[in-house]
Amino acid sequence: MSREVVERAPGFRTPDLDASTRHRVAQSILEHGPSTAAELGERLGLTAAAVRRHLDVLLDRGLLVAREQRVYGARGRGRPAKVFALTDAGRADFYSAYDDLAIAALEFLADEAGSESVRKFASSRVASAEVRYADVMAGSTSSSPAHALAGALTGDGYVASVRPSALGEQLCQHHCPVAHVAERFPQLCEVETEMFSRLLGVHVQRLATIAHGDGVCTTHVPRTNQHDPEMTTPEERPVL
Repeated sequence: MSREVVERAPGFRTPDLDASTRHRVAQSILEHGPSTAAELGERLGLTAAAVRRHLDVLLDRGLLVAREQRVYGARGRGRPAKVFALTDAGRADFYSAYDDLAIAALEFLADEAGSESVRKFASSRVASAEVRYADVMAGSTSSSPAHALAGALTGDGYVASVRPSALGEQLCQHHCPVAHVAERFPQLCEVETEMFSRLLGVHVQRLATIAHGDGVCTTHVPRTNQHDPEMTTPEERPVL
Protein backbone atom coordinates (compact mmCIF):
# COMPACT_ATOMS: atom_id res chain seq x y z
CA MET A 1 0.00 0.00 0.00
CA SER A 2 1.45 3.39 -0.99
CA ARG A 3 2.03 6.17 1.52
CA GLU A 4 -0.63 8.27 -0.20
CA VAL A 5 -3.23 5.52 0.16
CA VAL A 6 -2.31 4.96 3.81
CA GLU A 7 -2.47 8.72 4.45
CA ARG A 8 -5.96 8.87 3.05
CA ALA A 9 -7.29 5.92 5.03
CA PRO A 10 -9.15 7.30 8.09
CA GLY A 11 -7.79 6.09 11.40
CA PHE A 12 -4.88 4.26 9.76
CA ARG A 13 -1.63 6.07 10.39
CA THR A 14 1.42 5.66 12.55
CA PRO A 15 3.65 8.22 14.29
CA ASP A 16 6.55 7.30 12.01
CA LEU A 17 4.42 7.79 8.90
CA ASP A 18 3.13 11.11 10.22
CA ALA A 19 6.69 12.34 10.84
CA SER A 20 7.78 11.21 7.39
CA THR A 21 4.86 12.96 5.71
CA ARG A 22 5.43 16.16 7.70
CA HIS A 23 9.02 16.08 6.50
CA ARG A 24 7.79 15.78 2.90
CA VAL A 25 5.45 18.74 3.43
CA ALA A 26 8.27 20.86 4.83
CA GLN A 27 10.66 19.78 2.09
CA SER A 28 8.13 20.69 -0.60
CA ILE A 29 7.89 24.19 0.88
CA LEU A 30 11.69 24.38 1.03
CA GLU A 31 12.02 23.45 -2.64
CA HIS A 32 9.08 25.43 -4.04
CA GLY A 33 8.84 28.38 -1.65
CA PRO A 34 5.75 29.49 0.32
CA SER A 35 2.82 27.31 -0.72
CA THR A 36 -0.90 26.99 -0.19
CA ALA A 37 -2.45 23.84 1.26
CA ALA A 38 -3.97 23.10 -2.16
CA GLU A 39 -0.58 23.34 -3.88
CA LEU A 40 0.99 21.04 -1.30
CA GLY A 41 -1.79 18.51 -1.64
CA GLU A 42 -1.42 18.45 -5.42
CA ARG A 43 2.36 18.09 -5.30
CA LEU A 44 2.36 15.37 -2.66
CA GLY A 45 -0.81 13.49 -3.59
CA LEU A 46 -2.50 14.15 -0.25
CA THR A 47 -6.04 15.13 0.64
CA ALA A 48 -6.80 18.64 1.85
CA ALA A 49 -7.62 17.28 5.32
CA ALA A 50 -4.30 15.43 5.54
CA VAL A 51 -2.32 18.49 4.46
CA ARG A 52 -4.10 20.73 6.96
CA ARG A 53 -3.41 18.26 9.78
CA HIS A 54 0.32 18.22 9.05
CA LEU A 55 0.43 21.98 8.57
CA ASP A 56 -1.21 22.49 11.98
CA VAL A 57 1.50 20.39 13.64
CA LEU A 58 4.31 22.23 11.86
CA LEU A 59 2.76 25.58 12.79
CA ASP A 60 2.39 24.56 16.44
CA ARG A 61 6.06 23.55 16.54
CA GLY A 62 7.17 26.89 15.11
CA LEU A 63 8.55 25.31 11.94
CA LEU A 64 6.11 27.12 9.64
CA VAL A 65 4.45 30.53 9.54
CA ALA A 66 1.18 31.29 7.75
CA ARG A 67 0.39 34.52 5.93
CA GLU A 68 -2.05 35.75 3.31
CA GLN A 69 -1.08 35.02 -0.27
CA ARG A 70 -0.11 38.10 -2.25
CA VAL A 71 -2.45 38.78 -5.14
CA TYR A 72 -1.16 40.68 -8.16
CA GLY A 73 -3.68 42.42 -10.37
CA ALA A 74 -7.42 42.30 -9.82
CA ARG A 75 -8.43 40.37 -6.71
CA GLY A 76 -11.33 37.95 -6.94
CA ARG A 77 -14.06 37.47 -4.40
CA GLY A 78 -13.24 36.13 -0.98
CA ARG A 79 -10.12 36.36 1.14
CA PRO A 80 -6.75 35.38 -0.37
CA ALA A 81 -5.59 31.86 0.39
CA LYS A 82 -3.01 31.39 3.12
CA VAL A 83 0.52 30.43 2.15
CA PHE A 84 2.84 28.54 4.46
CA ALA A 85 6.55 29.35 4.70
CA LEU A 86 9.41 27.82 6.66
CA THR A 87 10.73 29.65 9.71
CA ASP A 88 14.42 29.72 10.64
CA ALA A 89 13.76 26.72 12.89
CA GLY A 90 12.13 24.89 9.99
CA ARG A 91 15.06 25.58 7.67
CA ALA A 92 17.56 24.47 10.32
CA ASP A 93 16.16 20.91 10.20
CA PHE A 94 17.41 20.58 6.62
CA TYR A 95 20.72 22.38 6.69
CA SER A 96 22.55 21.55 9.92
CA ALA A 97 24.61 18.60 8.61
CA TYR A 98 25.44 20.30 5.30
CA ASP A 99 26.26 23.55 7.09
CA ASP A 100 28.69 21.81 9.44
CA LEU A 101 30.50 20.24 6.51
CA ALA A 102 30.60 23.51 4.53
CA ILE A 103 31.87 25.49 7.53
CA ALA A 104 34.58 22.91 8.22
CA ALA A 105 35.68 22.99 4.56
CA LEU A 106 35.85 26.79 4.46
CA GLU A 107 37.71 26.92 7.78
CA PHE A 108 40.26 24.49 6.38
CA LEU A 109 40.57 26.59 3.21
CA ALA A 110 41.07 29.78 5.23
CA ASP A 111 43.69 28.13 7.45
CA GLU A 112 45.59 26.67 4.50
CA ALA A 113 45.36 29.52 1.99
CA GLY A 114 44.29 32.61 3.97
CA SER A 115 40.99 34.41 4.41
CA GLU A 116 41.16 35.91 0.90
CA SER A 117 40.78 32.40 -0.49
CA VAL A 118 37.28 32.26 1.01
CA ARG A 119 36.32 35.40 -0.90
CA LYS A 120 37.72 33.91 -4.11
CA PHE A 121 35.70 30.76 -3.51
CA ALA A 122 32.57 32.84 -2.90
CA SER A 123 33.19 34.78 -6.12
CA SER A 124 33.58 31.59 -8.14
CA ARG A 125 30.40 30.25 -6.56
CA VAL A 126 28.26 33.17 -7.78
CA ALA A 127 29.88 33.47 -11.23
CA SER A 128 27.63 30.95 -12.96
CA ALA A 129 24.56 32.27 -11.14
CA GLU A 130 25.36 35.80 -12.30
CA VAL A 131 25.37 34.67 -15.92
CA ARG A 132 22.02 32.90 -15.51
CA TYR A 133 20.45 35.83 -13.69
CA ALA A 134 21.63 38.25 -16.38
CA ASP A 135 19.98 36.08 -19.06
CA VAL A 136 16.72 35.92 -17.10
CA MET A 137 16.74 39.67 -16.52
CA ALA A 138 17.44 40.37 -20.21
CA GLY A 139 14.31 38.47 -21.22
CA SER A 140 12.11 39.75 -18.39
CA THR A 141 9.15 42.08 -18.85
CA SER A 142 9.16 43.08 -15.17
CA SER A 143 8.52 46.68 -14.16
CA SER A 144 12.09 47.25 -12.95
CA PRO A 145 15.50 45.52 -12.98
CA ALA A 146 15.04 44.78 -9.28
CA HIS A 147 11.76 42.94 -9.98
CA ALA A 148 13.48 41.00 -12.76
CA LEU A 149 16.31 40.02 -10.43
CA ALA A 150 13.78 39.02 -7.75
CA GLY A 151 12.17 36.66 -10.26
CA ALA A 152 15.53 35.11 -11.08
CA LEU A 153 16.37 34.67 -7.40
CA THR A 154 12.99 33.10 -6.70
CA GLY A 155 13.71 30.58 -9.41
CA ASP A 156 16.73 29.52 -7.35
CA GLY A 157 14.69 29.15 -4.17
CA TYR A 158 15.42 32.51 -2.50
CA VAL A 159 11.74 33.51 -2.44
CA ALA A 160 12.53 37.11 -3.38
CA SER A 161 10.26 40.14 -3.67
CA VAL A 162 10.58 43.90 -4.12
CA ARG A 163 9.14 46.65 -1.93
CA PRO A 164 9.03 50.35 -2.83
CA SER A 165 10.94 52.71 -0.54
CA ALA A 166 11.50 56.45 -0.22
CA LEU A 167 14.74 56.50 -2.20
CA GLY A 168 14.31 53.50 -4.47
CA GLU A 169 13.38 49.86 -3.87
CA GLN A 170 14.14 47.10 -1.39
CA LEU A 171 15.06 43.70 -2.76
CA CYS A 172 13.98 41.12 -0.16
CA GLN A 173 15.07 37.48 0.03
CA HIS A 174 12.83 35.53 2.40
CA HIS A 175 14.96 32.39 2.27
CA CYS A 176 18.74 31.82 2.30
CA PRO A 177 20.08 28.27 1.87
CA VAL A 178 23.55 29.27 3.16
CA ALA A 179 22.49 31.47 6.09
CA HIS A 180 24.31 29.50 8.77
CA VAL A 181 27.50 29.30 6.73
CA ALA A 182 27.31 33.02 5.93
CA GLU A 183 27.01 33.76 9.65
CA ARG A 184 30.56 32.38 10.02
CA PHE A 185 31.82 33.64 6.64
CA PRO A 186 30.23 37.03 5.75
CA GLN A 187 32.23 37.01 2.53
CA LEU A 188 29.36 35.02 1.01
CA CYS A 189 26.94 37.89 1.62
CA GLU A 190 29.47 40.51 0.51
CA VAL A 191 30.13 38.80 -2.82
CA GLU A 192 26.39 38.33 -3.43
CA THR A 193 25.80 42.03 -2.78
CA GLU A 194 28.54 42.94 -5.27
CA MET A 195 26.86 40.68 -7.83
CA PHE A 196 23.56 42.52 -7.30
CA SER A 197 25.32 45.84 -7.97
CA ARG A 198 26.74 44.56 -11.25
CA LEU A 199 23.43 43.07 -12.39
CA LEU A 200 21.40 46.18 -11.49
CA GLY A 201 23.98 48.73 -12.62
CA VAL A 202 23.80 50.67 -9.33
CA HIS A 203 25.63 50.60 -6.02
CA VAL A 204 23.31 48.65 -3.74
CA GLN A 205 23.44 48.54 0.06
CA ARG A 206 22.71 45.49 2.19
CA LEU A 207 20.49 46.52 5.08
CA ALA A 208 19.75 43.18 6.75
CA THR A 209 20.60 39.49 6.41
CA ILE A 210 19.13 36.26 7.68
CA ALA A 211 22.71 35.25 8.53
CA HIS A 212 22.86 38.04 11.12
CA GLY A 213 19.54 37.11 12.69
CA ASP A 214 17.19 39.28 10.65
CA GLY A 215 13.99 37.80 9.31
CA VAL A 216 14.69 38.78 5.69
CA CYS A 217 17.79 39.54 3.62
CA THR A 218 17.09 43.13 2.50
CA THR A 219 19.07 45.10 -0.07
CA HIS A 220 18.47 48.77 -0.84
CA VAL A 221 18.45 49.54 -4.57
CA PRO A 222 18.70 53.31 -5.22
CA ARG A 223 17.02 55.04 -8.12
CA THR A 224 20.29 56.43 -9.49
CA ASN A 225 23.95 55.43 -9.60
CA GLN A 226 24.75 58.02 -6.96
CA HIS A 227 23.90 56.84 -3.48
CA ASP A 228 25.17 58.11 -0.15
CA PRO A 229 24.86 55.39 2.53
CA GLU A 230 24.32 58.14 5.12
CA MET A 231 21.08 59.10 3.36
CA THR A 232 19.30 55.94 4.48
CA THR A 233 16.11 57.05 6.20
CA PRO A 234 13.81 55.17 8.59
CA GLU A 235 11.57 54.47 5.61
CA GLU A 236 14.52 52.74 3.90
CA ARG A 237 15.11 50.33 6.72
CA PRO A 238 13.75 46.81 6.23
CA VAL A 239 10.36 45.80 7.55
CA LEU A 240 11.17 42.51 9.33
